[in-house]
Amino acid sequence: MATTVELGQYPFDRYPKVDPTELDRRCQKIRDELGQKLLILGHHYQKEEVIVHADLRGDSYELAKRAASSTDCKTIVFCGVHFMAETAYILANSPEKLAERRGQRVQVILPDMAAGCSMADMANIDQVEEAWEELNELGLAEEITPVTYINSAANLKAFCGRNGGIVCTSSNARKILDWAFARRKRVLFFPDQHLGRNTALTMGISAEQMPIWDPFANEYGGTDLETLQNSQVLLWKGHCSVHQVFTREHIDTFRKTIPDIKILVHPECCREVNDAADLSGSTGFILKTINEAPAGSKWAIGTELNMVNRLKQEHPEQEIHFLSPVVCFCATMNRIDLPHLTWSLENLAANRPVNLIEVDDETATEARTALCRMMEVTEKGTTDL
Repeated sequence: MATTVELGQYPFDRYPKVDPTELDRRCQKIRDELGQKLLILGHHYQKEEVIVHADLRGDSYELAKRAASSTDCKTIVFCGVHFMAETAYILANSPEKLAERRGQRVQVILPDMAAGCSMADMANIDQVEEAWEELNELGLAEEITPVTYINSAANLKAFCGRNGGIVCTSSNARKILDWAFARRKRVLFFPDQHLGRNTALTMGISAEQMPIWDPFANEYGGTDLETLQNSQVLLWKGHCSVHQVFTREHIDTFRKTIPDIKILVHPECCREVNDAADLSGSTGFILKTINEAPAGSKWAIGTELNMVNRLKQEHPEQEIHFLSPVVCFCATMNRIDLPHLTWSLENLAANRPVNLIEVDDETATEARTALCRMMEVTEKGTTDL
């Protein structure tokens, strides 16, 4: 179980009143003072005022790898959301890393503890264990590999670790499902139904073989034994509130009004949007596509607005639009702002760190098993784990 330690020499309420230029200066001062002892990780969905201070930026998988490979830093300040900070703690404090540092743990700080993930909250450990118990009673659990999206709590990753399961991201979901099906007949995929469905459809699995498991249904996830026996992927009833906003009508409107526009979306979008798009892929895939696109190309992008706005600024030679007419930031990611970042850094510099993320050893060990399976499958394409 993750815990939170909230200590503080400097109260936060002073910081929103400080001029942003001064906050920038103070952030940089601490970065200079701490040098390689400090590593600031920033997710692509972060505000510009925050991402400019990140030593490294990336999507969930890239940042997980960065945390796993950290060597010199003593503190990671994670400008992302809670599950990302947990993952960083788990990977940065592996037995191998602790041995290298003679037992010294890397501390991980989340500048605002309210930066959670609504999708991750749609599956909790009690619900998943109850579902697993029901599947076991039906004699199906031994045929199922549990797969959790990285957007999930540490205890759900631990559940996968101890039940022969694995973690996936949007960039490696196909490889992970290939790995899972090489071992068992079925997959329980949580918490995002859309990534699971969109990925499995590309593998030739029909929608009829992917029933929804509703954790709030009275029995068997709201389905029946025959449907479960005929299934290949059990999709947890969860979704991303940002990517749920995009609709087929948004795509149709852009196609009608802007000739030659290409639609580029994230696979957390619903099937109707994903199927109608020209291209669908992870955050990293979206970045690569735009970075390599020719001048004059036109795009409507279905992913988080901060990232789309950044791509517009970085590529003025292209015409880039946000796919939805409705402004939709990731509300929890946006809780990390410049005042919170400065506050957390200055308390760290005063040796009174705030918002420390910690994961108990048992949970961390089991979660690390599932994460390392993912990383090895992704990097090596192995099916021998």
